[in-house]
Formats: sequence, C-alpha cells, structure tokens
Amino acid sequence: MNDDLITNLEKLHTTELGTLRIRRNLGLDTVDVVAWCKWKIKDANDITRKGKNWYVYSDNCVITINSHSFTIITAHKEKRK
Repeated sequence: MNDDLITNLEKLHTTELGTLRIRRNLGLDTVDVVAWCKWKIKDANDITRKGKNWYVYSDNCVITINSHSFTIITAHKEKRK
C-alpha cells in the first residue's frame, strides 16, 4: 500500500501557501520544499494512510500528503509522547 506513494513521487507537489507553511513549521531555509519532502519520504521511518491522507514520519517530522492529488498539505515537527 505504501508503494503507491513511493511509485508516484513524480506527481508530488504543493501550493505556494503550502510551501510557506512547511518552511515555517519546520524552520527550513531550502528553496525546493517538494524535493526536500521527496528525500524525506524515501528515507521515512513509517508511512501510513488514514482516510484520504498519507502521513510520512521521518527524522522527527510528519509530512501530510493528500492520497488522491499527491499534494503536500503540511509538515510539522513530530510531537513527543
């Protein structure tokens, strides 16, 4: 099931506001947020699908991706339990 996300990485994209939100939430200074997210997805600890979204857990951050459009919705630091 996770193969669907991995095999469709070329479809991954985000909006201008999504780029700003991801940079702010993670404190990133990278220009290409989509490339950064692809790298994190390839190196992910865990990828789960809940409803319409993928949740990618990698290096203490969570990336949320719409499973139908492959739009990166947001990313944030993983909350400690």
